[in-house]
Amino acid sequence: MTALAPPTLAAPAARTRPGRVPAPLRKKRRKRRLFIAALMAPWATGFTIFFLYPLVATAWFSLTRYNLLSPPEFIGLRNYSFFFTSDPYSLLSVRNTLWLVVFVVPVRIVFAMLVAQLVIRIKRGGSMFRTIYYLPALAPPVAATLAFAYVFNPATGPVNQFLAKLGVDWQPLWFSDPRLAKPTLLIMAVWGLGDVMIILLAALLQVPTEHYEAAHLDGANALQRFRYVTLPTIWPVLLFVAVTGVIQMLQYFTQAAVASSVAGGVSPVGGGLGERLGYPDNSMLTFPIWLYSKGFASFQLGYACAMAMLLFVVSLAFTAVLLRRSRVFLYGAEEA
Repeated sequence: MTALAPPTLAAPAARTRPGRVPAPLRKKRRKRRLFIAALMAPWATGFTIFFLYPLVATAWFSLTRYNLLSPPEFIGLRNYSFFFTSDPYSLLSVRNTLWLVVFVVPVRIVFAMLVAQLVIRIKRGGSMFRTIYYLPALAPPVAATLAFAYVFNPATGPVNQFLAKLGVDWQPLWFSDPRLAKPTLLIMAVWGLGDVMIILLAALLQVPTEHYEAAHLDGANALQRFRYVTLPTIWPVLLFVAVTGVIQMLQYFTQAAVASSVAGGVSPVGGGLGERLGYPDNSMLTFPIWLYSKGFASFQLGYACAMAMLLFVVSLAFTAVLLRRSRVFLYGAEEA
């Protein structure tokens, strides 16, 4: 009998370390990264100088007492506490600004959509009507506000004269009436909806006609075609218009400042701008106007920076909510 040799265990295979990247390839990758960094350098420089640094500086000054004449004095969160508890006009300015957000933004979008739909259906002279509806958006805000202050002048304005010829006994005061001041700003905002109209018009022109034809064959009426064909297709553009409109209303300053100064009998240029801001009865005192007044009329720069930070946070919050709700509208609660 032959003895069986004991089985031998094979030696474990040696682990092979991945080879190093060749030097020419490393050099090529390094050059590519440097090239990309060089291309991004102008943007990064501008972002740092004009956004990141001012944001950090504003956040720091918001924690200080600062008046441009003396060095900043750190006071913690007192500026924020004063805004929420002791400022007599903070709540009023917030309420006026929210009124503009709630009413001006949706009304401008609705009227711009109606005008865009109308222009699309015009067979002849469509380019002329597009130009006519877009021209008011090119008017400078100060000049447009001065023109509206003249048109809606309670004593000599064409609007009240026209109402008098129609036999209307009640003569509105428009910008001089606390109840009508903000609605008059709304009328002026609707008059200048050309920028929103042209964006929605470009979006509507991109909707495939095949989708409308298919929906028509399925028996969908005009309202159903708009709801299930037009809206989902142009929704990203509509969301862009809504977000930019909300941010624009949160920063609403020029028109309200000029209208309140003119209605209050103060020159809208020079040092007189800060004397009657918010007239009448602070009905046009928006958040940016109050921020401007505290920062450049009272020289409370630290407190103004705190207000600016609050405005920045609120703008981010509005944008996040709109983006979230848009996903729910398009895809439903489960996918959002």
